[in-house]
Amino acid sequence: MSSSVHVADETPLLEARGVTRSYVGGDGNLLHVLRGVDLTVRAGEMAAIVGESGSGKSTLLHVLGALDRPSEGTIAIAGQSIVGQPDDVLAGIRNRRIGFVFQFHHLLREFSALENVSFPLRLAGESPKVADARARDLLGRVGLGSRLDHRPGELSGGEQQRTAVARALAANPAMVLADEPSGNLDHGTGERLHDLLAEVVRDLRVGMVVVTHNRSLAARASQVYKLDDGHLAPTTVEGS
Repeated sequence: MSSSVHVADETPLLEARGVTRSYVGGDGNLLHVLRGVDLTVRAGEMAAIVGESGSGKSTLLHVLGALDRPSEGTIAIAGQSIVGQPDDVLAGIRNRRIGFVFQFHHLLREFSALENVSFPLRLAGESPKVADARARDLLGRVGLGSRLDHRPGELSGGEQQRTAVARALAANPAMVLADEPSGNLDHGTGERLHDLLAEVVRDLRVGMVVVTHNRSLAARASQVYKLDDGHLAPTTVEGS
């Protein structure tokens, strides 16, 4: 598959400035989960977010992916602001500009791998022929060209997650956001997934933000940040 160019390389694919997220706790007090987060990711870059459980990493990913709204700050995906947009515009940005990979693959169990990957494109109005061709191409890229007709229950855990990666790439997104993508996999299978994610970023020139406890995956990132007490700061990590 040829590399994709979404916007000029000098334009960040993700640019977040001064992002905060606060909630009213059960005691009525304000809980500050994110405090002035800044993050920039360009084409061909992977940013890893590490931190203790409960530090707000998933909240940050949800805000960056337009699944939640920031309390303050600005966020742009491929130059398009996602702050203050109506729900229908945000839905369009999520569908066209952002791919999601979660710890649990969330594949449709009654669908084959091919159908799972082509489904987002069909929902977006793409013809079955074009959607299936794109899905075949992506499944071949992630090493599942011989497993197109297999349903999730017939795939291993690693194969299911590779299918989820292919699905995240189906709409040719600018950004891929991954939340503990190898958290449910054994070491060897996880390492192969880490290699795949790094290859996708490098070859397809997407941007990626990955939340992970896995030091090996974080070590593959071009930039690593730690989220602590709502603040995001650069850090370093050694591979395991």
